[in-house]
Amino acid sequence: MALRQRDKKRSFSERLHVLKSSLDINPDKYGLKTFYESVNAVADIVFVHGITGHREHTWAAGERGARPWPESLLPAKVPYARVLSFGYDAAVIGWRTRISSNRIRDHAKNLVAALASHRDADNSGDRPIIFVCHSLGGLVCKDALWCSKTSPENHLQRILNCTWGILFLGTPHSGTGLAKVAERLVQLVSNPATRTNLRILGVLCRDSEVLARIQDDFHSLLRCRDNEGFPPIEITCFYEELPLRGIGEVVPKHSAILPGYPAIGIHSDHRDIVRFATEDEPGFISILGELQRWMKEIQFGQYKAGSPRSGRNKSLEGKNTLNTSANLRSYNSNNYGGITIHGDVVESNVVNGGMTIHGGLRFGN
Repeated sequence: MALRQRDKKRSFSERLHVLKSSLDINPDKYGLKTFYESVNAVADIVFVHGITGHREHTWAAGERGARPWPESLLPAKVPYARVLSFGYDAAVIGWRTRISSNRIRDHAKNLVAALASHRDADNSGDRPIIFVCHSLGGLVCKDALWCSKTSPENHLQRILNCTWGILFLGTPHSGTGLAKVAERLVQLVSNPATRTNLRILGVLCRDSEVLARIQDDFHSLLRCRDNEGFPPIEITCFYEELPLRGIGEVVPKHSAILPGYPAIGIHSDHRDIVRFATEDEPGFISILGELQRWMKEIQFGQYKAGSPRSGRNKSLEGKNTLNTSANLRSYNSNNYGGITIHGDVVESNVVNGGMTIHGGLRFGN
């Protein structure tokens, strides 16, 4: 009898250790952190961590203190991108510590405000943005874009207008096992010293009205962009192929993908889907491939017409008049009309045309 009790107690301790080691508990750094500052940046890549995550540790493989791959591996592969990471209090429990009662909407507003301020500070407010979101971070990003869309402030609206693409990594687009993870943690360690963020916990439940509202708002946002003359946002979804040790499946494939958008599997669990130690890992290669493809489109002017802030026009030739707020790169035109550009022109050559630029002109003739 005593042996059975000891085995049961050891089993409890082992399960608790597995759960605590499988999730990043006690995040301690919030706001934006710059992983890499490119002198010639043409885009911002913004990482947003997930449940119980951390703006650095979430993206680092190995022991605590290892460098996150967006800082150690990514800059050499996408040298023309500034790499940022956003941290927020996404803990669902706390051991003898205070825990944030912030809702998803609060974190979303903080993300928009922090990013807008950071970009305005160095006059990069019109630079294209790519979001890389893990788990709950995808919900924060979606809600942040809705906050940007509905904001009366121009500098906050620019976040949505400049959003080029989003990589969702294990993000629940419908009810998910994330709620089971959070509930299991609370059940295992529930005691007077533990505090629980019920608002974060509630949004993860399968029938959560908040989760449904976030999804509805995001789909409405995507539909409206075409009607408002903006190009569609590029989206790729990544899903986990392995169960999380001690927990099981967290975000199943059907929840992690969005119909009509590319979906790619990574042979890792919910935690390790975003942790890479070397550039040879298949998961890193898959994510990098999407980022490099989008960066090439941005860098070499593979633009889609329609956006007043990140207009994506491939080329312009002939006797036309162009009025745009785009940032144009590698632009050549034999134009006998007038060109008015509210933005930057890089490596431009305009012959026999009138050109008015409310922005910066570099390497132009």
